Amino acid sequence: MCCWPKYGSSIPNAISSPTALCEVGPLKASRLHIPTLRQTPADAELAGHALLVRAGFVRSSSAGLFSLLPLGVRVIRKIEALVRREMEAIGAQEIMAPTLQPEGLWRRSGRYDLFIPPLMKLRDSSGREFCLAPTHEEAVSELVGFDLRSYRQLPLLVYQIERKFRDEIRPRGGLIRAKEFLMKDAYSFHADRDSLEETYRQVLAAYMRLFEACGLECLVVEGETGSMGGEAAEQVMLLASCGEDRVFRCDTCDYAANASCAACRAPTSTPERDTMGEATVVPTPGARTVEEVCGLLDVPPETLVKTLLYESGGRFYAVLVRGDRELNETKLEACLNAPVRMAEADEIERITGAPVGFTGPVGLPEDVVVLADQEIRAMVDFVTGANIAEAHLVAVDVGVDFEVDQYADLRDAVPQDPCPRCEHGLLTVTRGIELAHLFKLGFQYTEPLGVRFSGVDGRERPAIMGCYGLGVSRLMAAIAEVHADERGLTWPQPVAPFDAAILLLHPQDEELYRQAEALEWELEGRGWDTLLDDRDERPGVKFRDADLVGYPWQVVVGKLAKEQGNVEVRARVGGAEVVCPIGEAADRLTELARQDG
Repeated sequence: MCCWPKYGSSIPNAISSPTALCEVGPLKASRLHIPTLRQTPADAELAGHALLVRAGFVRSSSAGLFSLLPLGVRVIRKIEALVRREMEAIGAQEIMAPTLQPEGLWRRSGRYDLFIPPLMKLRDSSGREFCLAPTHEEAVSELVGFDLRSYRQLPLLVYQIERKFRDEIRPRGGLIRAKEFLMKDAYSFHADRDSLEETYRQVLAAYMRLFEACGLECLVVEGETGSMGGEAAEQVMLLASCGEDRVFRCDTCDYAANASCAACRAPTSTPERDTMGEATVVPTPGARTVEEVCGLLDVPPETLVKTLLYESGGRFYAVLVRGDRELNETKLEACLNAPVRMAEADEIERITGAPVGFTGPVGLPEDVVVLADQEIRAMVDFVTGANIAEAHLVAVDVGVDFEVDQYADLRDAVPQDPCPRCEHGLLTVTRGIELAHLFKLGFQYTEPLGVRFSGVDGRERPAIMGCYGLGVSRLMAAIAEVHADERGLTWPQPVAPFDAAILLLHPQDEELYRQAEALEWELEGRGWDTLLDDRDERPGVKFRDADLVGYPWQVVVGKLAKEQGNVEVRARVGGAEVVCPIGEAADRLTELARQDG
């Protein structure tokens, strides 16, 4: 028998039974911390984030750091419940791996000094170095590797919902891109690629069901592998004008890709070279940019070739793109299979003999590798830097004045580019918020971290790995961006902080209070997550707060209840509204919710 210290052996009525410890009754607004604000926060970049702050869901602690208030925690817990339901439905098992991870683990994978954005690093009292995990590929690979022995243990799919830390240089969009955030990350291990493909599709389908339950229409697009590495990646995007990602889509077929990796089709023809022409040096004093050079020489930017000097692995590369194009560093890194950095001004002058702005491909040192975007194949008589201060070359041709070591797709896609997949489509561009990122990692981590198993033939081999990230706190922010109107938030019911709010307009009236509380208990008994707004506030304040917070349903217990015994049942979205006796309110609310879908 337990003894309650304050009361001796007498336990208070509220916890007089084991079940009462967790069943203390429905919540009252007068006891819940919901600090709503009337003014829009000055530092809010996105409308949804401003509403989350105003409605009392989150508060900023520092740039990229946020505290969740009680309403915010309730939404997060409901999202987590949906995540767990979908993960368990496909056989995923929940784990918890350490967020604080030793330096050595990340050095074994080779990511300790290369992860972007940079790792948050710290030392313990013994001087050992650690990082706060931005993701858990290393930790989960090591964990699985401890016990993996046979192909009979595969496939294995594990997941966790944990805080992650990334040293974002410029946090933005509130919870969309923060230094500390809540993430659901899953990892799968397989004996063969067919098994990986099957699990990959199962996880993607689970994510799409989850987003549909959250009231979001999403698009699956090709994504970059980035700091995670691996063989291929896809992203699930919520198309929204406020999104930080650009998404290219074909207007004819189903091709879609993040701008960072949207493919560009190679030219279909190669022009004849004018081998009789000769490149000529022309003075271009003070003209360093494409615009300045084209203005001075009176030529269009598509007749100019930019030469950008990069370093990777101790070697320098001259990268050529057309003057009206932008180099895509993600594609460049994929081409070299290594990270790159742009050369410093002193390096450029040492290698080319000219200051920044006058670099060109003609006459570069032999140890500089010349890479060219595939569009350069179709260019003749173009303009480049002369590797001479205040000068450019005109009438330059590949194969006559210099040689290209390798052609590749190296530029950013632009609207109206031909679709890289179909024959007749053109690319359009829109913006999106990344909700999930899925990777086919292959042996990226299992090889260096020794995640090996014995196959059917008895031979030992590394497991094949997949990774599936989903931003939980970002998902809450994304829902707020889409589900809102001029009055406030409009949460879909599965993730709303409460399904319904009972607005008691005269809380001093004991009979009305008793009836409202009885209705609250009845709704709770039917599975409705209900809040009774019993605050001593004016009716207008309660209506404004209910709309701002975004409860999907409102039951108004006010003048009609006092005079006629009726209440108003209202939908936050769609305008559905009925007046009915208070004793029928639970039935009518359930009926309206069923009709609403």
